[in-house]
Amino acid sequence: MNKLEMKGTYTAIVTPFNEDLSVDFDSLKKNIENQVESGIQGVVVLGSTGEAMTLDDHEKLDVMLCVQEQVNGRIPIIVGTGSNSTQAAVEAASNAAKYNFDAVLIVCPYYNKPTQEGIFRHYYAVSEAVDISQVMYNVPSRSGTNITAETQLRIAEHCKNVVATKEASGNLEQMMQIIKYAPQNFTVLSGDDALALPCIASGGNGVISVLSNYAPKMFSTCISLALEGRYAEALKRHYELFELMQINFIESNPIPVKAIMSELGMIKNHLRLPLTSINKNNLEVIRKTISDKFIN
Repeated sequence: MNKLEMKGTYTAIVTPFNEDLSVDFDSLKKNIENQVESGIQGVVVLGSTGEAMTLDDHEKLDVMLCVQEQVNGRIPIIVGTGSNSTQAAVEAASNAAKYNFDAVLIVCPYYNKPTQEGIFRHYYAVSEAVDISQVMYNVPSRSGTNITAETQLRIAEHCKNVVATKEASGNLEQMMQIIKYAPQNFTVLSGDDALALPCIASGGNGVISVLSNYAPKMFSTCISLALEGRYAEALKRHYELFELMQINFIESNPIPVKAIMSELGMIKNHLRLPLTSINKNNLEVIRKTISDKFIN
């Protein structure tokens, strides 16, 4: 296995739906092409932003293969395969490996609230079972459990296929601790757009982004400038995009980003229950915000 080296901006892709809530593959293909043409470093499918929890196994495979066909080897594709069942996570990662995807994103097991030892064993089991690059995903606001810096470092040291972490704890001090003590070539990516710049300034490697669904060139340029050490230019672009970063979470993700992309004519604004369309007051905030921004 060639381990994936992740650096830059990776877009957590939305899954567009038609009015009957079937997957809108035409819009998906157009969005993927826009990502590639905009110079994004890679895409993540079937994550939180992609409403993976509402897709059945057949739909997940169809989405994976649609993206793979459209990308056609031009950029890496990371597939969300996490579960609160270790065996299910192994099976999903094995399926991604079977179809030759570049890596998998494995969220911290949710709902059953494992201990730190249980979390370590979960990642270790998947790493030992499946020969594919793996990215751990720490998002305590969704999983209910924080993967501590100590546990993430233990995973990085002992789980041979875990090459990176998507750190969405919102805790910059924790991110710094991981960056400082991580093994060589282990990648720390911000899971929050607004913290991507301070993460990189602290030694991180990039971001898995929501914003880049509709502003891929603008945000990836900001991240590239930061990675080149051109922080004044990166900071200027960061604050040009700051209000967009904020409105992406005015309601639960991906409700706002789908509303924004619909306003921009990129997709239809449909979500599967239990997610619902954005409320009218927040939609007006979105319209006002994006009317002042240059979106590419």
